[in-house]
Amino acid sequence: MTESKIDLPATMRAAWYEATGSAKSVLQCGELPLPKMSAEQVLVRLHASGVNPSDVKTRAGGRGMAFSQIIPHSDGAGVVVAAGEECDPSLIGQRVYLRNGQWGRASGTAAEYIAIEPDFVHVLPDEVSFEVGAALGIPALTAAYAVFKDGSVDGLRVLIHGGGGTVARLAVQLAIDAGAHVIATTSGDPTDLQNLGCAGVINYRTGDLGAAAIAANDDLPFDRIIDAECGVNLAANAELITPKGVIVGYGSALAPTPEMPFMPLMFKNVTLSLILVYLLGAEEAQAYADIVADMLGDIRLDVPIAATMPLEEIVSAHEMVEEGKRHGAVILQMPSA
Repeated sequence: MTESKIDLPATMRAAWYEATGSAKSVLQCGELPLPKMSAEQVLVRLHASGVNPSDVKTRAGGRGMAFSQIIPHSDGAGVVVAAGEECDPSLIGQRVYLRNGQWGRASGTAAEYIAIEPDFVHVLPDEVSFEVGAALGIPALTAAYAVFKDGSVDGLRVLIHGGGGTVARLAVQLAIDAGAHVIATTSGDPTDLQNLGCAGVINYRTGDLGAAAIAANDDLPFDRIIDAECGVNLAANAELITPKGVIVGYGSALAPTPEMPFMPLMFKNVTLSLILVYLLGAEEAQAYADIVADMLGDIRLDVPIAATMPLEEIVSAHEMVEEGKRHGAVILQMPSA
């Protein structure tokens, strides 16, 4: 193991749960041993941990208990302090953000340290705070994946549903920056999305969504549709999409087993693309991370933070995410920050 010049402690502050349930009933904070790092991993001293909806759903019991003890959260940001023998030692000392912290492993980012493979670690520009970095991993790479997985969107007509959501709002910015003509749907105040550069913003709770979206798009169909509730909107999207267009779904919580309008989609030769950021390959993920870093470095990407709390307030953080009435990420700061 190659270590930094700092002395590594034997234990760390962390939050964890040993059974699924409500945040108040299962989450606890205390001291745990420092994670053991393999030859293929780096050790990151975390400054901040991001709380995603998937994290609270897992803690509530959405996927059962894969391990006897779980340190939650996939996203975080900090500094690489050690590297395994098979890792590049130049990583040591780098400011980074990471993804997939608790995906497929027991120990996530709700702790002062995490051991993780370098494929899941991305350089954080110096001008970007650790708090913003902890909001990037899953949301920003999901947004970039949804926008760019099929290539350039320059000149394309793109419809992004639920533009007020974290991933969709990032996708709006990425698509507009890349030259797309973007229409967004939302249930809230359209001002924010208009200020980001959307050519039109449609309230999906009022009137005929399809007619309003087409009207806002100069009476033209869309080349690409990006949707967090793919199942609910599938029939409408089949009408809105252009022949040989692409519908990208990155969620379908309200209709997990939707009925597919097969014939309308088939007769337009539509590609229905269902994506999961956790399964991205290393090279593809890094390409999306480079796009995000470029926009962050030039201050072209706005990443709002709804609340920043100490690790010990993890229960409140989970409850805030579950409530859903927030504009931006919920971030936990580590005691060592």
